[in-house]
Amino acid sequence: MIERRTAMGLALGTAIAGPASAQTPATGGDVVNFYQSVGPVLANWRPDVAAASLTRLSETTLPANVQYVWRHPRLRILYVASSNGGPGGPGDRHFVNAFRMAPESGALSPHGEPIPLRARPIHMSVDRRGEYALVAYNNPSGLTVHRIASDGMLGEEVRQTATPDGGIYGHQVLATPDNSAVILVTRGNDAAGGKPEDPGALKVFGFRDGQLTLRQSVAPNGGRAFGPRHIDFHPTLPLVYVSIERQNKLQVYGLRDGMMTPDPIFTVETLRQPGALPPQQLASALHAHPNGRHLYLANRSDAVAQFQGQEIGLDGENSVAVFDLDPATGRPTLVQSLDTEGFHPRTFSLDPSARMLVAADIVGRRVRQGDGTVMRPANLAIYRVAPNGRLAFASSIPVETGQVMQFWSGMVPN
Repeated sequence: MIERRTAMGLALGTAIAGPASAQTPATGGDVVNFYQSVGPVLANWRPDVAAASLTRLSETTLPANVQYVWRHPRLRILYVASSNGGPGGPGDRHFVNAFRMAPESGALSPHGEPIPLRARPIHMSVDRRGEYALVAYNNPSGLTVHRIASDGMLGEEVRQTATPDGGIYGHQVLATPDNSAVILVTRGNDAAGGKPEDPGALKVFGFRDGQLTLRQSVAPNGGRAFGPRHIDFHPTLPLVYVSIERQNKLQVYGLRDGMMTPDPIFTVETLRQPGALPPQQLASALHAHPNGRHLYLANRSDAVAQFQGQEIGLDGENSVAVFDLDPATGRPTLVQSLDTEGFHPRTFSLDPSARMLVAADIVGRRVRQGDGTVMRPANLAIYRVAPNGRLAFASSIPVETGQVMQFWSGMVPN
């Protein structure tokens, strides 16, 4: 494991308000729903935390393939971004829908008309006050802000006084815990086909009345060998955790008054075998435990090869990595890494009590078995979470994806 601490000091210990997970706001009652998308279908499941199981309840079909989902911080409203674009192309139909969540069951019903978007929405979230929807785009890279009415209805786009700096390949957008700033995560791209590397960056914007004002572009080493994908905030310390996709690193940055430290305070490896030969590895989503003592990060490997005229998946690390966090400094230490028993865990989430974790592998792959091959389907991998933060594999639910992907999943308090 590599660890690097910068010379920049950071006084820790100041509490900051924020949700337990950047993906699933902690607001809500005791009832929790788990939603999972396959193409345009968003299925609603009821978790049984004690049994570490899921029961499918209902489903809703979106106008296009689901890209990302976010709950209103106060209202029982779910926002769903969809697009017919994806890794294979930009598409030409892009939307955000608002849905009412039925009490107890979590069944979805439309709440107003969908709003059209300018490009594929790779990620969306809602600011901490529930007044604005934030949408991130990867191609062309950028972000937009849309008003949310007091009843949760989606409104018009906020016209910006200056075009926000969208960086290269936007991948996530989040408001900071105090809602004074918005961070756009821009991944950049590896060098390929004679084209040099596109640098990555974290674009930090001041945020007031829906207006974005660029404060800072965090890009260590000019953004070279820096491919940030996903961030989450420590629940009590002024820290931002960043998964570095293209380099398979976890980095930690300080956060003060809506500004980040320009360089990471800590950098650690995410893999069991860092520096191993191909297949290619990519770090993915990460989420902090609500107690601030643990953090979870998904590792992905979806490389393929030809075998007996068939495309088969190669044996990389598809796992959920567990890090212990130092209670005083937030320094992460890799302590566990469990396979998801599938390929490409793009999303995962904890239930609000942090006793159950579900990871969603997006595709099925044929794999070698003996002299032939067998199909390993996409799945939902279910884990129990112990009081010390460690995971124990509970069960796996196979998922038929056909020609689409299991692209998003998440626990949502009802």
